[in-house]
Amino acid sequence: QVQLLESGGGLVQAGGSLRLSCAASGGTFRLYTMGWFRQAPGKEREFVATISTSGTNTYYADSVKGRFTISRDNAKNTLFLQMNSLKPEDTAVYSCAARLTGVSTVTYTTESRYNAWGQGTQVTVSS
Repeated sequence: QVQLLESGGGLVQAGGSLRLSCAASGGTFRLYTMGWFRQAPGKEREFVATISTSGTNTYYADSVKGRFTISRDNAKNTLFLQMNSLKPEDTAVYSCAARLTGVSTVTYTTESRYNAWGQGTQVTVSS
């Protein structure tokens, strides 16, 4: 089973940018569909973005579309989330997730589709 480790979170002012990384180990990364989710205090975890195994297909939550970009480097076993124009409502713990699909164009927006999760990284956006 793949293990996932996020990094890159922190404190940023509204309008600023952050780049999250998710390093994968213990599996063949290029065979996993990947996703980013977030959970704000007192709220349920919600979908942010997803990317297919080769990076061909991506999909975003409406709340982040046009501001966030998901990407992956299969040679370095790493998933990224570039977050621009950050807002206070983006404050949350961000987690990456993986599902073994084989080489595929599918993407998944629901938690239950994923079976491996990282521990999360805190993103705090101040107003």
